[in-house]
Amino acid sequence: MDAFGQCGLVSLNHVEVVPNHANGQDQKQTKVTEHSSNIDFSQRAQWLRAAVLGANDGLVSVASLMMAIGAVRTDVKSMLLTGFAGLVAGACSMGIGEFVSVYTQYEVEVGQMKRDMSMNGGGEAEKDVEILGMEKRTLPNPWQAAFASAFAFSIGAMVPLLAAGSIRDHNIRLMVVVAVASLALVIFGGVGAVLGKTPKIRSCVRVLLGGWLAMAITFGLTKLLGSSALEL
Repeated sequence: MDAFGQCGLVSLNHVEVVPNHANGQDQKQTKVTEHSSNIDFSQRAQWLRAAVLGANDGLVSVASLMMAIGAVRTDVKSMLLTGFAGLVAGACSMGIGEFVSVYTQYEVEVGQMKRDMSMNGGGEAEKDVEILGMEKRTLPNPWQAAFASAFAFSIGAMVPLLAAGSIRDHNIRLMVVVAVASLALVIFGGVGAVLGKTPKIRSCVRVLLGGWLAMAITFGLTKLLGSSALEL
């Protein structure tokens, strides 16, 4: 009986250990899951907005410019030079414009924080510490937004330039620009949706339709102007 009882105790102890270990693993997995689900996507939105806007603007702007030149000129050199000029000018404009606008937003938010803390009776040292902490967590970063916007614009603008650079036939070149730009728009829309945790199909369709509309309007108006009796 003693031996049997000892064996029984050992078995019971063994059975009790396993669920406790399993529960510990479940708790660890639950904590990891909760930690991964608690990611603050508002922090990611500070640079994601500038990057997505820059990439789509670069792609649509340069593709539209190239389509416009293609509506009145058939040589590839004019199309590529126009696209390259649009890339450089657009990247500079996007970067500088993003820096100015985000820095203005930064100053407005810092000023509001100081006014709020003054109403609460905080000292100057306390204000500086609080603002420094908020700057690292929630306040917009002008340099980050400017770089993301300019870099993304350049990446987007390079897509139609690379697609049209080696094609000599005029009509095929125009079709390739539209096709490659459409594919890139879908990809950019999908990437933005994945990074921002938003509906993918809706984002892709919205970006694609907007790009098509911009290219169609630019091509149509330039074609109409080029075929009219106006002398430039």
